[in-house]
Amino acid sequence: MLRDFHRMKWGDGAPFAALLTLALLVSGCSSGGVFGGPATTPVPEAAAPPPPSPPSLKDKFATFFAGASQNAPQVVANAQPDVDCPFIDIRQGASTLTIPPPPPDGSNEAMSLKYQGIFVRAARECAVVAGQMVMKVGVEGRIIVGPAGGPGQVEVPLRIAVVNAPAGVSKTIVTKLIRIPVTVGNDDNTEFTHIEEGLSFPLPSSAVLDSYIVYIGFDPIGAADEDKQKLRPAPASKPKPKPKPTAPTG
Repeated sequence: MLRDFHRMKWGDGAPFAALLTLALLVSGCSSGGVFGGPATTPVPEAAAPPPPSPPSLKDKFATFFAGASQNAPQVVANAQPDVDCPFIDIRQGASTLTIPPPPPDGSNEAMSLKYQGIFVRAARECAVVAGQMVMKVGVEGRIIVGPAGGPGQVEVPLRIAVVNAPAGVSKTIVTKLIRIPVTVGNDDNTEFTHIEEGLSFPLPSSAVLDSYIVYIGFDPIGAADEDKQKLRPAPASKPKPKPKPTAPTG
C-alpha cells in the first residue's frame, strides 16, 4: 500500500499506462491466371505488434505515488493490524537548497544565485521483515535556474532520517545522506527523483511507533562535512614499543 502527500502547493502525480491494439482485415481477390485458371492474389501477413517497452524511471515513480494522501496512516504489510507506517514530513529549515549558499553576513546576493532546489512531493512504503521495519522512501524535487545559472551539473544533498519525536524529545533512529546528480538543461526547471530502499530499524511497539516521523530535507552542510572527512589525512599509526631485553640470569 502506498501513500504520498501534497504540501506547500505541491503538485499531484498520477500513474499512466498505454495499451496499443492492432486489428487487420485480410481479404483476397481472384482473377484469370496466365494459364486460364483462377489465380489468387497473395495477402501479406500482418506485422506483429512491437513488444512493450520496459517502464521508465518516470513511469515507476508515477506508480509509486499513485493513490496519495499526505499523512493518512498506512497499514504495514505482514504485520499486526495496529502497526502503521510512520508519517513523512520536511525537516524545518531544510526545505530549500540554495547554490551557491547565501553569504554568511546575510547580505542580499540574489543576482549571484545559480540554482535553487525545492521539494515537490514524497512518499513512503513499509513492510516488516524478521522484526525489522523496512522502509522505501521516494522523493521528487525540482531545480530552478537562477539569474547566474545555466546548463550544468548539480549535486543534490538529500537527507532522510527516521526520528522518534515524542513531546519535547527527539532521537534519531536511522539517518542517511544521499547525493543525487542532476543534469540541468536549457529549461528553467529540471526535475529530479530518488527512491531509497532498505531503510530499516528494529520494530518498536505500536505506542512508540506512533511518535516516529520520517523527515526529508536538503543537507548541504552535512555533505560539506562529509567531504572534509574524506580530505583529512589518516592518523599516523603509533610505532609499537620495542620489547625490553631480558636480564641475564646466573
